[in-house]
Amino acid sequence: MGKKVKKEVEPPPKDVFDPLLIESKTAATVVLMLSSPEEEVLAKACDALYKFASKDDENKVTLLGLGAVEHLYKLISHEDPIVRRNAIMVIGIMASNHNVKKLLRELDVTNSLIPQLAPEEDVVIHEFATLCLAHIAVEYTTKVQIFEQGGLEPLIKLLGSPDPDVKKNSVECIYLLVQDFQSRAAVRALNVIPPLLELLKSEYPVIQLLAIKTLEVISKDRETRIILGENKGLDCLLKILETNEFSDLHVEALAVLGNCLEDVHTLQLIQQTGGLKKLLSFVGGSTVPDIQKNAAKAITKAAYDSENRKILNEEEVEKCLINLLEMDNDGVKVAASQAISAMCENLASKCAFGLQGVPQLVRLLSSDNEEVKEAAVTALANVTAASPSNASAVAEAEGIEPLVNTLNAQRDGAIANAAAVLTNLAMQEPFRVKIQSCGIMSALAEPLRSTNSQVQSKAAFAVAAFGCDADARTELRNAGGLGPLVELLHSKNEEVRRNVCWAVMVCASDELTAVELCRLGALDILEEINLSTGRKNNFSEAAVEKLLDNNLSQKYSRMGYLSSSNIITDGFYDCGQIKPGVKFLSLEELSMQELTDRRAIIFINAKPREEVCSTNILYSFVDFGVFIIKRKDFPYLSPQIMYIVFYVRKGKGKKEEEKMKEVTKNISKVQDEINLENSHWLPPPDFILLDYINDVSKTILPLTTTREQVVALAQFVADKMGGPTERDKLHDFNWELHISEIEFELKCNVVPIGKVKKGTFYHRALLFKVIADRIGIGCSLVRGKYNRAWNEVKLVDDSPQGIAGLLLPPQEYIVDLMFEPGFLIKQGSAEADQYKYI
Repeated sequence: MGKKVKKEVEPPPKDVFDPLLIESKTAATVVLMLSSPEEEVLAKACDALYKFASKDDENKVTLLGLGAVEHLYKLISHEDPIVRRNAIMVIGIMASNHNVKKLLRELDVTNSLIPQLAPEEDVVIHEFATLCLAHIAVEYTTKVQIFEQGGLEPLIKLLGSPDPDVKKNSVECIYLLVQDFQSRAAVRALNVIPPLLELLKSEYPVIQLLAIKTLEVISKDRETRIILGENKGLDCLLKILETNEFSDLHVEALAVLGNCLEDVHTLQLIQQTGGLKKLLSFVGGSTVPDIQKNAAKAITKAAYDSENRKILNEEEVEKCLINLLEMDNDGVKVAASQAISAMCENLASKCAFGLQGVPQLVRLLSSDNEEVKEAAVTALANVTAASPSNASAVAEAEGIEPLVNTLNAQRDGAIANAAAVLTNLAMQEPFRVKIQSCGIMSALAEPLRSTNSQVQSKAAFAVAAFGCDADARTELRNAGGLGPLVELLHSKNEEVRRNVCWAVMVCASDELTAVELCRLGALDILEEINLSTGRKNNFSEAAVEKLLDNNLSQKYSRMGYLSSSNIITDGFYDCGQIKPGVKFLSLEELSMQELTDRRAIIFINAKPREEVCSTNILYSFVDFGVFIIKRKDFPYLSPQIMYIVFYVRKGKGKKEEEKMKEVTKNISKVQDEINLENSHWLPPPDFILLDYINDVSKTILPLTTTREQVVALAQFVADKMGGPTERDKLHDFNWELHISEIEFELKCNVVPIGKVKKGTFYHRALLFKVIADRIGIGCSLVRGKYNRAWNEVKLVDDSPQGIAGLLLPPQEYIVDLMFEPGFLIKQGSAEADQYKYI
């Protein structure tokens, strides 16, 4: 038997390191291990770091500071699947930290993560890779990177993953990505709708919520809505609304439906299936403000289309919206009011709101919430537009005063629409009067100063609507509203400029306002506007005409012409032809100037004696010792004057000196009261002109024909102005010296026309026009050169010789007031040219 040989154990190779178990208690040591070439070490190090990072955010910051992110980033693409998986787990959990996200973007981590979404990869890799992408996709630049690197397609495929965490992370990432319109179009092409609808059936509420929120975003595109309808998505959404178990999804489901309702085809489909009625019923029965608000917003979106408005009206959506106005939530009230505004484009809906919704909207004008107030008044603006019956409903609901108060609101939209509603109401006379009694013009003064073009436009339009009343114009003038109105003529906004021109045209309907507008520069600005073909409009041209027609002094000074319809009244003055760019001064300003050798200003003021007597008579009584006056003899005397007169009579037994002191004291007191009432400057009366008018009224007015009146008046004027003169001796007619003497006597450049006893062409023509206007003779006044001026009248031939006895049209004549007073010179003849220029 052979002897057994003992086998010797071979010693291990010299270059092999015996296994060593290391226990580390510091993160820094583990981070160092991430540089190891051994897969097992790397895997265990990553696992340890995952557990450490999962504990709190401070640990993530610690690892970031130790440089772990850079090492982990390299391991994402490691050959070993376990190392790769563990590294992605750490990256995924750390990506929730803001600073880590920032570093990952710099490292372009998406380029390494997206390949890990491949179907063959481990589900854990899918979970944490999508988690990391969801964390960093909140930044726009990262969204662009994911899109450009083809990340959408693998993410959409992962929506079908069996792992709920992968589904949740993937749908969250897609939700963030589709905030960008490029991604919305891309996911539609990648057929994202079916998997999203499938996720609505998930047992996990967070997945359902993310899926429906994604649908809400992508359904903003019409093409996506069509695909959603084709995949029975509308039925799915309506089913969610009908299920109380899904109440946490109702708000978002309504938001998706709201997007879908924008399409006529979709709305018709929902109506045909009874879904629209169910939807409105659901909203009406809900007490959740967000649901009510989203429903109103959905109706608003749908109502932008005329066919949709018709369908909604058929389903009586107005009742639903009116009910929402009663809800105790400001957001709901705003949304409902906005929906009402949109639905008012439908005439039937507008009528329905007028019958039922106006009182609720009017009540909202008193809300403390400025947004509610704005939405309500905007709705009222739409409800009352071109609807007198609805405007009446607003007035009946006592909405006028709240609307006027809303002109002082904080939001520009509220102010603009309040002005619009008041303008709509002003189309009816009773309401306009009532609004004016609430101080509308004073309230509009501040909106006219707004920098918002919409407010400016609506405020100016309101001024145009209410300015037709004289009291309203006075109120605007006293409130300082004309200044900002004139400033708005400079606006570059076409609508603002047009409405302001309109308002100026209306406000220029009386002389006081027209003069003030001219003083503020309205005429100069309007003339500048009319020089521009791009800026002028029909109202700017009409405004200039209206301003001048009610400010005849300036019209004659600028244009040198007054038509027969331009009736000269008291206060008119002729200061000669004004040069372009020179400011037109008022009569008061001219009267304050020192005496000069320039052309005298001739003014007209033929007020009856009784209108100026009440102030002067006080002194007359004292001067002449007249103390007993009968009321019937002086009906124009004020009660204060009568009191003083009778007070003096009562004190007749006192000493004369004491009596006169007491009279003077009381007269002074009453005079102060009168001065206070008549604080504005008034030109002195021209009693001579008044006598002229009275004489003519008695002697010339009764004449049977206009021709006779014209001839007689011409002779009368010539007689009062120095008589006729021979043509070749015109230079000897020394009228300049006479006028200078009057100016010197008055110590003023302003001369009443009655004082002129030796007048030339322009004095006579003005006097003729003044008196002719008073007795009803139609004539124009034309300024010529070299102190010439003349009157033109239209007369019918006394002996008409027309064809078959027909009356010929009137002929135009120039009235000779200088050489042969009363001679009528046919317009266009050589004699007419000679009278004008030679």
